[in-house]
Amino acid sequence: MKSCCAYVLLLCWLTAPASAAGIQLLDSDPALAGVIWYPCAGTPQDVPLGALSVGPVVSLPGVKDCPVTGAKLPLIVFSHGRGGFFGAQHDTAEALADAGFIVAAISHAGDNGNDDAHRDDLSVFASRPVEIVSLLDFLLHDWKDRAVIDSAKIGFFGFSKGGYTGLVLIGAKPDFGRLISVCQENTGVCQELRDGAVRPTPPQDARIKAAVIVDPATGVFTAESLAAIKIPLQYWRSTLGGPGVGDGSGTARVAELLPGKPELHVVSTAHFGFLAPCSPKLAAAIPRICADRPEGFDRVAFHREFNASVERFFRRHLVGEAVQ
Repeated sequence: MKSCCAYVLLLCWLTAPASAAGIQLLDSDPALAGVIWYPCAGTPQDVPLGALSVGPVVSLPGVKDCPVTGAKLPLIVFSHGRGGFFGAQHDTAEALADAGFIVAAISHAGDNGNDDAHRDDLSVFASRPVEIVSLLDFLLHDWKDRAVIDSAKIGFFGFSKGGYTGLVLIGAKPDFGRLISVCQENTGVCQELRDGAVRPTPPQDARIKAAVIVDPATGVFTAESLAAIKIPLQYWRSTLGGPGVGDGSGTARVAELLPGKPELHVVSTAHFGFLAPCSPKLAAAIPRICADRPEGFDRVAFHREFNASVERFFRRHLVGEAVQ
């Protein structure tokens, strides 16, 4: 059964101002259901998602199937949070595409707004990274416009459980023993681990050269398990936390444990402040998700800064531009 929380989250994600990003729908393979955004010269409009629609989300802004502008373009793959979908961070994806990046995102099988069959299962700790590896394989070897990608300039963006996904892909080794020690539930992953389930060994992917990790799920990470991360990392955390990340102490703990010199950002808001801004209509309908904390936090203004910072990070570490 679809969770109420996942459903209402989907309602508030598609309200940022439209951009001119090109859009191609990935709707022919259920294992890779999502969207590719890319630089494009055209006039944006609402692009129907058809079979990719998730609850009330039936379109995305952009220019459908327009020719890709540019060559040797950097590529960013996105991973959404628990119960989300490929368009959860659409405003950031569109901003990157307008800035000259190719961006691709899929809905994680069994852990999305249309299908939550495995959302709280141990299996998704492995299946999520596997799906991102498969997405990269498709983009580099089978996508019809693969010739425009610079395969040496691949980045990752992940939010919440998508942040877990990214940390694993770039070298972290999940410590499920730690998760057992902090589990306070008797269902889902906690119970599977207590019952002796085989612990997943998710893949890593050395093709990823830089990563943005946003308010990640952190229960399986220790200093030792994070030590192998070597690539440039931009790490965002909220001070107030929220569903999936608790009170924010876990993301603060991991920020202190990350090796090297990651670019750290601490934002005085709650977990959902990193999602795209809600429209006034949706804010009135779903205040629990759309009302920001603390009172007075301006999500729209923050996302302008957030998206610009993400773009600067990838320009610096993938494109090699000296940006301020």
